[in-house]
Amino acid sequence: MEDVGAAASRLVRFAPLLTKLFPALQASSGLIESGLVPLKGAYPALAESASHGRYWVKTDSGLPVAGSIKARGGIYEVLAFAETLAERHGLLAGAADYGVLAGAAARACFGRYEISVGSTGNLGLSIGIMASAMGFRVTVHMSAEARQWKKDKLRAHGVTVVEHEGDYARAVAAGRARSLADPQGYFVDDEHSMDLFLGYSVAGLRLRDQLAEAGVTVDAAHPLFVYLPCGVGGAPAGITAGVKLVFGEAAHCVFVEPAASACFMTRLQNPEREGISIYDAGMDNRTEADGLAVPVASELAYAQTRHLISGVVTVQDAVLFADLARVQASDGLKVEPSAAAGFSGPRALVGTVEGQAYLREHGLLAAMPQANHIIWCTGGAFVPAPEYEAFLERGRDYLAAWQRPS
Repeated sequence: MEDVGAAASRLVRFAPLLTKLFPALQASSGLIESGLVPLKGAYPALAESASHGRYWVKTDSGLPVAGSIKARGGIYEVLAFAETLAERHGLLAGAADYGVLAGAAARACFGRYEISVGSTGNLGLSIGIMASAMGFRVTVHMSAEARQWKKDKLRAHGVTVVEHEGDYARAVAAGRARSLADPQGYFVDDEHSMDLFLGYSVAGLRLRDQLAEAGVTVDAAHPLFVYLPCGVGGAPAGITAGVKLVFGEAAHCVFVEPAASACFMTRLQNPEREGISIYDAGMDNRTEADGLAVPVASELAYAQTRHLISGVVTVQDAVLFADLARVQASDGLKVEPSAAAGFSGPRALVGTVEGQAYLREHGLLAAMPQANHIIWCTGGAFVPAPEYEAFLERGRDYLAAWQRPS
């Protein structure tokens, strides 16, 4: 709890700087947070959904500054590194607040350092936007799955984008090797970073406050289920740690992965095989959920949460697109394919033999009408209109095909 509390305090210290760099944050006094909104009507495509409790969406798909869940960890790690440099170089001496780090002296200092990261897209956006705004030099190593618009947006912020033909793991390895060779380099390591993990974990404290404000009780008689899209595992693991820290055994966290890229499930199924790849398990990593197209799970995320999570669900791409279109029609929410993964969580929990077995084994069946389910939508706000319309069209086509009589 101490580490998570310290991370939350660091974000408060940086709020004056964030309001200077990003005017959109002035209304929230520098707080980067998303809304917790109830789903309208019954849960999509789940029979008798009302008997299983109430459904909410955590709209990280619209988080300020970076437009995705990666704003939590990525921005936090940039700020943590900047604070270390600021203290080392005396940039905060006599300052009223951290807003001084928007000044020329701080930018000149930060400009001597290069921050780099390997990414399928959204983490690169969060690091690139934040670090470049503070004056750092930034390089993002993008894997083959990365969307072109994400590369274009980074370049528009003055970020150097290195495109790799290989997958996420190869892009990370290349970025790490290059950064280690630079004495002024700092590598944000999505596979091993505790700062990223802590940045994500603060979400548990924020969620506690939002649920309290909404009048939601979380205890044994009112269980909380949280469904988190999972790529390398850092974001869902950090959030799970924060949620479990706050709510303990009353909270149940479920990761959701593309069926072709289920790296965390593969690691859980092979506890003795550190670094096992989905390719070893016969998967091909071919998914439209670019943010989740990861072949090897983070060992840090695995170690921190393997005993905390309740399970892993896999989902086909067609279902991602269908849910993307469904939630836009019902609730007006704009999400990208990877961000729609969480909608498959409740279906698996209450609509499968395995899910029912979990509820029975944990004595949860009687409490389900009083349960609260949070589907964590992780990105989508920055998707260009033409690409998003194509997503919607695909989703509508899948829905129409499934509704036609066979």
